[in-house]
Amino acid sequence: MTTLDNPRTTSVVQATPSPLPRVRGGLVRLPTRQPGEPERSRFRLPVGVERLLGVVLFFAIWEIAAEVGWIRPQILAAPSVVLTTGVDLIRSGTLTGALWVSLQRVLWGLGIGIPLGGGLALIAGLSRAGENLVDGNIQMLRFVPIIGLEPLLILWLGIGETAKISMIVLGVAFPVYVNTFSAIRSIDPGYHELADVVGLSTSARIRRIVLPGALPGFLVGVQMATAVAWLLLVFAEQINATSGIGYLMVRAQTFFQSDVIVVCLITYALLGLISYAIVRQLERRLLSWRPGR
Repeated sequence: MTTLDNPRTTSVVQATPSPLPRVRGGLVRLPTRQPGEPERSRFRLPVGVERLLGVVLFFAIWEIAAEVGWIRPQILAAPSVVLTTGVDLIRSGTLTGALWVSLQRVLWGLGIGIPLGGGLALIAGLSRAGENLVDGNIQMLRFVPIIGLEPLLILWLGIGETAKISMIVLGVAFPVYVNTFSAIRSIDPGYHELADVVGLSTSARIRRIVLPGALPGFLVGVQMATAVAWLLLVFAEQINATSGIGYLMVRAQTFFQSDVIVVCLITYALLGLISYAIVRQLERRLLSWRPGR
């Protein structure tokens, strides 16, 4: 007779509790509910809703603190006042006009700085002589604070638009150069050996090997460059500016208008997020061939 056919053995087997699962650290995980008990449904809000509630709670506390007088209007205006001021600035055309001027400065800075940084990275990355001539100087200059160059830029270029745009160009060129140069140096040497075997020309090698290999690093540099451009714009527009978002902030500081300052800061943040989203979308399209895209 087998063990399962013995009723006494069967009763013992049925009475013996099943071994509990062991978890890390030698601890035993106890069952959360008894057999046959219906599973309890746990209600939880979606992650996006929870984050939105956190933002709403932050602004609610800010509004209450301003309304009861814990925060003076000269120090920080209430969110409702900031919203009203923003709407008034848009309706009067003050904010839109300043936004257009600031956007032009950033576009000029990106339009000059990105090709400059990418071109220098190609020169330094394609040959040892180019690296010796370019990379050492760039690595030295990129540790100099761009804001610290402001007096020299004013001395050389004056207080007009050229000095403002030049500051943005320098801040944009460095991250593009560093990331692109690193990507070029990280290309598998086997591709260059294959190019030598098939007899690719220099232009074909750049077009088929270097540019595709450097594109991910280049786009990372562009992402960083857009953020740097908006950060430097705040300082650039304080150089004897008569227009732009930075000019609105300086004028509001003079008259203790904290609501206008907050509106300008929110505008900077929104512009930065939009720029980042545009670059991310461009990256998805250009790098759609990569795995996981």
